[in-house]
Amino acid sequence: MTVEAFAPAKINLTLHVTGQRDDGYHLLDSLVVFADIGDRLELTPGPELLLTVSGEHADGVPADSRNLVWKAAQAVGWTGHIHLNKVLPHGAGIGGGSSDAAATLWALAGQGEDIPKQLPVSLGADVPVCVTARATRMRGIGDEITPTSLPHLPAVLVNPGISVPTGSVFSALAWRNNPPMPDDIPEFETAADCAYWLRDQRNDLETPAMGVAREIEFVLDELRFIEAPLLARMSGSGSTFFLLYPSMATAHSVAEALSAAHPDWWCRATQLN
Repeated sequence: MTVEAFAPAKINLTLHVTGQRDDGYHLLDSLVVFADIGDRLELTPGPELLLTVSGEHADGVPADSRNLVWKAAQAVGWTGHIHLNKVLPHGAGIGGGSSDAAATLWALAGQGEDIPKQLPVSLGADVPVCVTARATRMRGIGDEITPTSLPHLPAVLVNPGISVPTGSVFSALAWRNNPPMPDDIPEFETAADCAYWLRDQRNDLETPAMGVAREIEFVLDELRFIEAPLLARMSGSGSTFFLLYPSMATAHSVAEALSAAHPDWWCRATQLN
């Protein structure tokens, strides 16, 4: 029987780099939410493991053991055909591969497969939070996750197609022992309340990403003046940006305007959380 799964885009509303372990892993404190757009998977049991990829952003996505979807299925011992419809840009800082792997684990767990507790984190630092697929505070190396309550956040996601290697961004980070977020995250009544609080938080990778790819600064400057967003910030290590607005009507209007002005950019209105 074929099983379908949804792999939503992961957005880091904040990303505070708070330290680095002796083994090289960075310590983070991040507020993570998920979009209502994402990749889709179909899993059909069979005698051999096979992965096919289609969709808007299928080019360049491996369909073999390099793909986290393949690794997830193989680690569980499942065989069959997995078809991945790639809606999200890959290498865009929105957890596409990690969310795909998490959706695979969810689908297989729903079919009665035993998922080892440590499997998600062994696949990647972002996989555990993607398994939750809800608003979450993520700390440590991504293994300490605490669900939190946030209002729905109307947003526009923008990826201008700038290549920003994650390793290079972390290497360009001038200081790794930065302050974490406050101990307690407030209860927000509206998207505006949440956005105003987020303004006092950070993405510590935004500045080093600009050093790796100067175009990021130009894109962010433009986005901050588009319909006066409540907040405009880079997600993760880039190069996807999110803009928060008080309503979905405004978000759709901005996405349409950006797509018309920059047809080579990936622009989508979405609701986060």
